[in-house]
Amino acid sequence: QVQLVESGGGTVQAGTSLRLSCTAPPRTFNPYVLSWFRQAPGKDREFVAAISWRGDQTIYGDSIRGRFTISRDNSKNTMYLEMNSLRPEDTAMYLCARASGAWFDSSLTTPVNYDYWGQGTQVTVSS
Repeated sequence: QVQLVESGGGTVQAGTSLRLSCTAPPRTFNPYVLSWFRQAPGKDREFVAAISWRGDQTIYGDSIRGRFTISRDNSKNTMYLEMNSLRPEDTAMYLCARASGAWFDSSLTTPVNYDYWGQGTQVTVSS
């Protein structure tokens, strides 16, 4: 059974930073494209960032570009999301996901192209 586990969420003040992690068993983690999405109550799931399995290609969502950085350490089977300059509108449940295919293009911004999801970690940013 595929298992993705997020951690690192919490409640922080606006302007501060937070780092999220997503871990998985080796056969789940490599050699797959992985991504972060987020979902706030009453809103659609929003693409945050994607990273190729070698870590040499990334895609970012418009609302977080320049503030968030996605990375991965395949030796540790862990993906990260470094979030800086957090804003109240970044408040959401953050989920990691594994892409269902090997391609790396803008179609990765769509949730339908992922076959496995974690349970999420809550990030709350207060003003």
